[in-house]
Amino acid sequence: MNVGAHVSISGSRVSSDTATPEYSDIRNAVDRQLAFGGNCGQIFTTSPQVWQQPEISDEAAEGFRELTAEKLEGPWVIHSAYLVNLCTPKDDLRQKSIDSMQAELDAADKLGIPFVNVHLGAHTGAGVEGGLDNAASVIDELDVPEDVQILIESDAGSGTKLGGEFEHLAGIIDRTDEGIGICIDTAHTLVAGNDLTTPEAVDETVERFDDVVGLEHLEYIHLNDSKHDVGTHKDEHALIGEGYIGEDGIAAIINHPELRDLPYALETPTEDGKGFEWNIAKVKELREN
Repeated sequence: MNVGAHVSISGSRVSSDTATPEYSDIRNAVDRQLAFGGNCGQIFTTSPQVWQQPEISDEAAEGFRELTAEKLEGPWVIHSAYLVNLCTPKDDLRQKSIDSMQAELDAADKLGIPFVNVHLGAHTGAGVEGGLDNAASVIDELDVPEDVQILIESDAGSGTKLGGEFEHLAGIIDRTDEGIGICIDTAHTLVAGNDLTTPEAVDETVERFDDVVGLEHLEYIHLNDSKHDVGTHKDEHALIGEGYIGEDGIAAIINHPELRDLPYALETPTEDGKGFEWNIAKVKELREN
């Protein structure tokens, strides 16, 4: 099973049997992933709350690629900055989003990471159709490296944010010439109005996703439980099996025949002494051979 966590690259170099003092922070992600018991996962290349370009040396990138190939099994994904808004009608924010996304795509290519994950963002008055048109035009303006794919993440669906409805995901796929994929966040999917609490509900939601979007576009899953119920549009993640999705729902997701072979990245909280290591172990416990 390919399962891991969203890990930090910050701080001084953590221990690694291949580390040397000049190794830079990006390699911390591999060590931290291993410490948590993961074999794939997600990173930010910079602070997600500011407009900042990734700074990764050739030596660091080579080391990251080598450590990943040697010690991990599943794919990494880069999560774009939170400030990126593909749907915006504002020219300045649009250009900043393009510049940020291009930098992340180039970083992914340099690091050998196959995916860059991004939210559609908010249309802020442009309307659903206008917002999707804006997002498609941003994507089509990007120079996407040959071995990198943009993933659009499902959203909780509050306010004017797009991505909460499967139709939004299908709409952006239809509008762009780029071969984008989809990343489903299980907590977002639940609170956006799609039941994932029982095996029967998971089957129905997967079937509806396939009908509207197409399972062939689903490349990655953010596996999170939710502190809020179906249709509440409240985005707050819970420990695996201890939220509204619960153990039955999580087990149904990770064992579903159409989902079980996909890579999973956890964005679960640290609460009651339970962090990523506990959550990854819980997922493995719920996994059927």
